[in-house]
Amino acid sequence: MIRISYKINIMNSRDKILAAVKKNQPAPRELPALDFALHSEDVQEKFVAVLNSIGGTAHIVNGYDEVQAVIDKEYADAGRIISLAPEITSRGKAFEAGTDPHLLEDVDLTVIKAQFGVAENAAVWVTDGMLPERVLPFITQNLAVIIHKRDIMPLMHQAYEKIGNEDYGFGVFIAGPSKTADIEQSLVLGAHGSKTMRIFILQ
Repeated sequence: MIRISYKINIMNSRDKILAAVKKNQPAPRELPALDFALHSEDVQEKFVAVLNSIGGTAHIVNGYDEVQAVIDKEYADAGRIISLAPEITSRGKAFEAGTDPHLLEDVDLTVIKAQFGVAENAAVWVTDGMLPERVLPFITQNLAVIIHKRDIMPLMHQAYEKIGNEDYGFGVFIAGPSKTADIEQSLVLGAHGSKTMRIFILQ
């Protein structure tokens, strides 16, 4: 009896695709030079423009007295104001570190300081050392943030380089008031946080 044996190679679709990709590799190329420079001489101008575009409000001020004057005018009817900036007056029920977050539901305005801002997206960086209760910027009806002009950096690339070497337990970038456009692509402010955000830029 004569037996004839033969082998049939079956190549599935996956193997065909991988073989085609391997066969048609492009020639190696040098990686492009990435330019992360902000093409604007004035980072403050860029910061303000972006903040306005995302629903926030910027105030250029020369001192804390001007910050206080704006708050007194814009929030004259506010019941409870919590200021974590000693230069700005609180109003209503006092706040102490360790307060039950549920007791903050009636806060109309919270005033905080930020470590720095980013012109690219108008975000401000705040850490737990500046927030005795981390929920404050999000549970408040309105948020006011104070930063110095000298502390505005151009891009998030520089921002991440800065915070990468810092020691903190909690940190957050906040950019504009809370907002969403998920429903019918209609922009809603105050969806899950503060309804307004004002940033005071000290010169």
